[in-house]
Amino acid sequence: MQSELFQIENDMPWEDLGNGIQRQVFGYDDRVMLVKAKFEAGAIGTLHEHHHTQVTYVDSGVFEMTIGEEKKTIRKGDGFYVPPHAVHGCVCLEPGILIDAFTPHRSDFLKDEATPSS
Repeated sequence: MQSELFQIENDMPWEDLGNGIQRQVFGYDDRVMLVKAKFEAGAIGTLHEHHHTQVTYVDSGVFEMTIGEEKKTIRKGDGFYVPPHAVHGCVCLEPGILIDAFTPHRSDFLKDEATPSS
């Protein structure tokens, strides 16, 4: 399983996740996945955990990010690392975009191959 070799932003649909959050899934195979998440001001990425390792880059906006017991305000140019099973979430303070990389890929983000999230 793998994505197309090229992902052209303007040709890719945004998936509306509700509550001011949208997602675009970029390149992936069974080992890795790149995802863009767009947040409106006030949108909340609810606290959750998963077995995937996650690394995120703040492309734009301002977010209050929580990982475990630690909370920080992050802005354009910042990033964060989420180890497997760490509880994490965010509140968007100024509209922005997060670029997420997951390993392994998030099968729950693929409509045609959806499986329960862990």
